[in-house]
Amino acid sequence: MAGPRRAPRKSTSTHTAVQATGRHPALLPADQSYLQRILNARVYEVAQETSLDFARDLSKRINNKVWLKREDQQPVFSFKLRGAYNKMAQLSAEQLSRGVICASAGNHAQGVALSARKLGCRAVIVMPVTTPRVKVDAVQALGGEVVQVGESFTDAYQHALELEREQSLTFVHPFDDPDVIAGQGTIAMEVLRQHPGPIDAIFCAIGGGGLISGVAAYIKAVRPEIKVIGVQTRDSDAMVRSIQAGKRVTLHDVGLFSDGTAVKLVGEETFRVCRELVDDYVVVDTDAVCAAIKDVFVDTRSILEPAGGLGVAAIKQYAAEKGLKGQTYIAITCGANMNFDRLRFVAERAEVGEHREALFAVTIPEERGSFRRFCELIGPRSVTEFNYRISDTQEAHVFVGLSISRREEADKLARQFEKHRFPTVNLTDDELAKQHVRHMVGGRTELADNERLFRFVFPERPGALMRFLSNLHPDWNISLFHYRNQGADYGRILVGLQVPRGDAKAFKAFLEQLNYPCTEETDNPVYRLFLR
Repeated sequence: MAGPRRAPRKSTSTHTAVQATGRHPALLPADQSYLQRILNARVYEVAQETSLDFARDLSKRINNKVWLKREDQQPVFSFKLRGAYNKMAQLSAEQLSRGVICASAGNHAQGVALSARKLGCRAVIVMPVTTPRVKVDAVQALGGEVVQVGESFTDAYQHALELEREQSLTFVHPFDDPDVIAGQGTIAMEVLRQHPGPIDAIFCAIGGGGLISGVAAYIKAVRPEIKVIGVQTRDSDAMVRSIQAGKRVTLHDVGLFSDGTAVKLVGEETFRVCRELVDDYVVVDTDAVCAAIKDVFVDTRSILEPAGGLGVAAIKQYAAEKGLKGQTYIAITCGANMNFDRLRFVAERAEVGEHREALFAVTIPEERGSFRRFCELIGPRSVTEFNYRISDTQEAHVFVGLSISRREEADKLARQFEKHRFPTVNLTDDELAKQHVRHMVGGRTELADNERLFRFVFPERPGALMRFLSNLHPDWNISLFHYRNQGADYGRILVGLQVPRGDAKAFKAFLEQLNYPCTEETDNPVYRLFLR
């Protein structure tokens, strides 16, 4: 069944500068078959048609109509069971008797486990060790046999392939399978039935690309004028980089906050479909996702997982960057499997993501009246944080957080402080300041000679810290260590190390062997102002 012809697509996002090829004004022959696959997909034996809810408060605030496709309301709190069941329902009786296996960060795992229970077959689920406990428990409750291996989906995937061969199981891919893609495409079919009026764009989170491939295949066959826009996080943007490069790109590391989209390599088929059919891409950061989770909570009193908030975060960013008003946008809220403890982190970072808090390092002279003079500049503005410690030098450094209503206010305030002879560093976008230094102001010492400062991401599991410590050379001294549990499945650690200059080569080898994501912050001005 051929779709209507459409004009070549153009990139609409200045943020990512990623363009769809625009080479095919209509669906490729292979993609035409997706429409038939989607129309005949077997998903409703386990999945339900989810609601399309109007986000009243958010729509009013950004002057655009935002609708939420509530896949977080599925029986497993994610869209993933659609594709999993559609694939498994078409397996032969002999294949089902041997059992199935999958690799998943959690949501696909629950879909496979529920589908296996429905179909009466065995399901082995390989999950990364970084998977939130709530997802592991949910899979086990559904009867899935959980095996935890590696720190990302790709690591789990490789192990699952080994088990597939060893035990003659049938692999159910989380995204790179036409039947899985077709199952996810039923979401778009529901959206168009529920909202027959004009739609300007649909925003889909991208991990491996199964969801957006199914949505794009259906939309471009039926309503090609609707833009399909993919969303990824800055630290897990494999699809965006692949589109830019014109070939699939493997990421060395992926961020773990949005575990549902933490994929190092996108699918071969999903890359092909996205390259041909997806109109644009938006890349969002952690703070924006946290703010989006709060936005959805305000409108629905439901709490999304990070991947589920990507679409809303992208709508806000997309509309703001382009100055768009009066548009109609759909965000697919694709999951709600959130660890409760992680809400501490979300709540803290949502303020920055909403541009409601600005952070500064301000230098004030140690003289009578200067502290009061600086406070007068702040005026009636709400102070979210204020750290001051008297100094035995001519100057003191203040770490201050202030409430703002628009992002540009942070730069305006910094200029105002500078104008009144208070040297200022705007820290609003500084990860070191937000994660650690705001909790450590005042920790300066003259004993930390040859100190180098690093931010590490440790997996939150027993032995992670000891692995770090046991590999340290005995001549390397830990001069600073800061860790704060924020409810995530990984820990952010700040470490000061005194390493002799002659050990530079050995230290580099240590970091490579450790293979924990790290960023050196020795030259960061925040470090020199508050900790050095």
